[in-house]
Amino acid sequence: MTQASNSPIKVGVAGLGRAFTLMLPTFLQDPRVQLVAATDPIASARAQFEKDFQAVTVSSVAALCALPDVEVVYIATPHQLHAEHVQLAAQHGKHVWVEKPMAISLEECTRMMAACQQAGVQLMVGHSHSFNAPVLRARALIASGQLGQVRMITAINYTDFLYRPRRPEELNTALGGGVIHSQAAHQIDVVRLLGGGKVSSVQACTGQWDASRPTEGAYSALLQFENGAFANVTYNGHGHFDSDIWMDHVGEIGNAKPEAESAQRYGQARNRLASAQSPEQESELKAARNYGGPLYAPAAMNANAHQHFGPVVVSCDKGDLRLTPFGVWVYGPDNAYFEELPAPAYPRKEVIDELFQAIRHSDEMVHNGEWSRASTEVCLGILQAANSQQAVRMQNQVGVPHGK
Repeated sequence: MTQASNSPIKVGVAGLGRAFTLMLPTFLQDPRVQLVAATDPIASARAQFEKDFQAVTVSSVAALCALPDVEVVYIATPHQLHAEHVQLAAQHGKHVWVEKPMAISLEECTRMMAACQQAGVQLMVGHSHSFNAPVLRARALIASGQLGQVRMITAINYTDFLYRPRRPEELNTALGGGVIHSQAAHQIDVVRLLGGGKVSSVQACTGQWDASRPTEGAYSALLQFENGAFANVTYNGHGHFDSDIWMDHVGEIGNAKPEAESAQRYGQARNRLASAQSPEQESELKAARNYGGPLYAPAAMNANAHQHFGPVVVSCDKGDLRLTPFGVWVYGPDNAYFEELPAPAYPRKEVIDELFQAIRHSDEMVHNGEWSRASTEVCLGILQAANSQQAVRMQNQVGVPHGK
């Protein structure tokens, strides 16, 4: 299928859940993408899609991949299905855009990459927060060399992730549940992009502190990079402290969270979850808030601030960088100054930038299969290191693409 260099990419959506909901403001406002079809097991979600986009829905991922109008399959299905669905799309000659995490094993990642390479199609993984404009700006400042070599990165995030409504597999680590697969995938991508990409070893501890949520709800890890830099990464999803107060009271998706309102919301996730008396009821509660559900609330179409994944500080030879939702603080050898970034035109534009340039103009991707397999390896390394209490060596790492 040959397309003009400026024509919109025709996207078929596999999965109309939370990931799709967060991408929806982008889909609605970016003229470079056109949603032409979708599939989801929930009938109300398919009906909502048909109404909103005057587009077709089908009963399965296989049927979606077979549609001739679909150019790219956006795979936002449960984590444990990513490998199967990516291979299916590639077999039908479709470019593939799969949500993070890429997969839940290295073997799956390798099979996904091989299928796309054999079919001659592009593979992009994301959204991850390493697409965020402040992260990209910090990466550009590092690449300029003005602050010397990166020496240390600190990344921290405290959220209520573990107490948002979950399907049973989302609380099962073996099926891709817990904060390692869902949240470390963001944080590792960010620190790898800023640190040069190639992690040599991982040491870690993880926390499972609530028997009713039998998966990892927290972790802290030390990553050593091949270039000598190291990164401390910490995440806690147990729903008490909220590190957005350190991010100018801006939430992860760029929305304002005034301090007074944050106090009123304290414990909200746990209180809402208390209404679910069984795994089935919890799954229903999640579905009700997803696209097409009776409690569905659309994500904000615009925000004055950029999305983020908690505080990040990069220490270099000649100064430090601190990422914020509004730009990057530079603490240089002679003075400190703030590089303000323009407010985002719409959320996650950077994701479409990378996809469009790769498909329409053959530009090199950052978030390709090799890059994302390397991030998956680090995430799995956190689990292995925590279990063994020994450092785990990495074998599948890649650097940041030249010029990025």
